[in-house]
Amino acid sequence: MERRTDIFLGEIADELENNILPYWLTLSDPEGGFFGEADGRGVVLRDAPRGSVLYSRIIRSFAASYGSLGKKEYLDAAVHARNWFVEHLKDNENGGVFWSVTSDGNPLDSKKQLYAQGFAVYGLSELYKVTGDKEDLEAAVDLFRLVEDRFADREDGGYIEALSRDFSPLADMSLSAHDINAGKTMNSHLHILEAWANLYEVWPDPSLKKSIADLACLLCRKIAGPDGHLRLYFDKDWSVLPGAVSFGHDIETSWLLLECTDAVGDAGLTASVMPYSLSLGLAGNEGLLDDGSMMYELLPDGTADLSRQWWVQAETVVGNLWLWKRHGMEEGLFNALRCWDWIRENLVDRTCGEWFWGVGHDGVADLGSPKAGIWKCPYHNSRMCLEVMKLFDYGRII
Repeated sequence: MERRTDIFLGEIADELENNILPYWLTLSDPEGGFFGEADGRGVVLRDAPRGSVLYSRIIRSFAASYGSLGKKEYLDAAVHARNWFVEHLKDNENGGVFWSVTSDGNPLDSKKQLYAQGFAVYGLSELYKVTGDKEDLEAAVDLFRLVEDRFADREDGGYIEALSRDFSPLADMSLSAHDINAGKTMNSHLHILEAWANLYEVWPDPSLKKSIADLACLLCRKIAGPDGHLRLYFDKDWSVLPGAVSFGHDIETSWLLLECTDAVGDAGLTASVMPYSLSLGLAGNEGLLDDGSMMYELLPDGTADLSRQWWVQAETVVGNLWLWKRHGMEEGLFNALRCWDWIRENLVDRTCGEWFWGVGHDGVADLGSPKAGIWKCPYHNSRMCLEVMKLFDYGRII
């Protein structure tokens, strides 16, 4: 197993540096920022809208990669994305960040989605770690305070899913075409927790620490269900709405809960989420298929969506490594290695670079979905590589 692990680590480092990041560098727009979309075959759509989540994730991916590997081209890419993001995707009149803008930077979908505010904090705080630029930190802190002021629900807890451009109530708060219109969602709360924990590493403010603790407890007590799976959608008062079983989110949350509570250095808080971390990891692995990959989800009517989306596979690798490292589950390492083998053989695009959006149960790659876009970003797979390298102390930190 030790020899197999050495090979695994070498493959992961190679995937990050010689496939994932080089592909995204090709999407850099010489006139500013990054192009907003490439189709399933890698053809760049230069006039496509540009999303704030895409930009935040590009900033985070390249900043974190620079922090781990020290290559200046990664830092340059992160700053290049940040500059365009700050100029065009931040709402300098009302505060917060837009959901999307046109390719030339004019507001397109100007709603203020909680999810997008969180990822902006995540990207800017990660960039601050490697630049020390106080403007990045100040922007991240300002967004944290804006979310706590505008989105926090003081009556029922948690955060409102979305608001209009001027922060007035919004009729349609749905995060994507795949999501229902719900007042609160698992997905946004999970990634707000992740963003707040990342910010805490560079800005250890007591109010931020309290928000992290409150979010962790919320995920465990209200969002995680009695069957170990996450509930996805809620009304404002946390009444549960119908939703699928999302195996990828279960396994992702299982390790993020621990990483985020570790960040605040509160051993009691980390201990309190350990049972939920384990339960979510086991629940997520119910979606594992015989070939080592993870199915997408189980629909409310009991129908299984057996497609294998890129982000679910990336989270399966990381989540299972945390099950091995933190919960002592030897099969976690086995599951991670098997899923990586499946990714390497089926999901990585050896012709155009990066990963396909997904692969159907028939083994055919999904070329109808973007290679890059508002949702298809370098976040999950680059983070997978960096997490693997960190867990095994592989590579170097600048």
